[in-house]
Amino acid sequence: MCAGDIITDHQAATTCRRLKIVFKKTTLTDQPTSIHENMNTNHDESRTRNSCKRLKIVFKKPDTCADDHESMTKKHSMRIIMKKKGLKMVSSPFYIPKNEEVKPLDGVSGWAKQGIDSGHYARKLMKNSADAVVALKGTDGNPIGDPERILQEAFSNTTGVQGASTACIVSHNDGVLRAANVGDSGFMVFRDGKMMYKSQTQQRRFNCPYQLGNHSSCDRPDSAIQMEVTVMVDDLVVLGTDGLLDNMHVEEIEKIIAMTMVAKAEREGKTVEEKLAREIAEAAYYKSLDKYGDCPFVRASLLEGKHHKGGKVDDITVVVGRIIQNYDLHIKINSDQKSTPE
Repeated sequence: MCAGDIITDHQAATTCRRLKIVFKKTTLTDQPTSIHENMNTNHDESRTRNSCKRLKIVFKKPDTCADDHESMTKKHSMRIIMKKKGLKMVSSPFYIPKNEEVKPLDGVSGWAKQGIDSGHYARKLMKNSADAVVALKGTDGNPIGDPERILQEAFSNTTGVQGASTACIVSHNDGVLRAANVGDSGFMVFRDGKMMYKSQTQQRRFNCPYQLGNHSSCDRPDSAIQMEVTVMVDDLVVLGTDGLLDNMHVEEIEKIIAMTMVAKAEREGKTVEEKLAREIAEAAYYKSLDKYGDCPFVRASLLEGKHHKGGKVDDITVVVGRIIQNYDLHIKINSDQKSTPE
């Protein structure tokens, strides 16, 4: 993808007539692979990362195109060295409202009994969280990525707004997830299609989560559970509100992940994380409407001596992140001239 962009820009700025592109693998024993062969081979992403570390692009003007008054042929070569630069996370969200009208926030619906739209507080808190990510920078000028500080900053700026909200903020820095969670939203990490970590939730009693808000009965950011998880390339991070976690069993999410192939997502013009976020959210939505189905909320109610039947109708927010290898691109262009016989 990067090579294609570079080729387009360079062709627009030159009058070269012929283009030769060669991918060189990192080991000396490997044979060069042409860009045509590489792009038409159904490699998975990990093979592409391992094999295409160096790219050499040569632009050459053939002799037949040389001007009669010139006895020189120019040869330009561009060398692109791709060096690994830690890991990064790419993500995509999907939201389904309870009524038909990548930090999950969930306005606590109990406030509706008092005529208060708790979603207003949740949306304001989300916006202030995004602003805090931009505003809070370290000594190197980069975002600090500290979920607790981000949540504290967002909370302190969400004043004069009624209602309450749960919150789960997750940051990633070179293979380490850091999270701050208040209430019954949360996240899971999947590796090779299986869940290998699930965050803790906070509830005072059944269906009564911790909640941030300006009322004296609400919680403050210092009540958040803080977590740290090590992740690897191709790990999936699924964040969700209780609309997801109360309706979907882990095994059902694992099944969706297993069925969502990379090639299938690409054929539909979506990234893996985009397709997964939508499919997981839609599955949770349909389960929430099932009046007799089994779900985590039903099992939790039975443990509390209650008898809730079927899914739990609620707002559903899902954010899916994928851990990928990050690269630095180093580009070197050489230009030389050689005499040719007239």
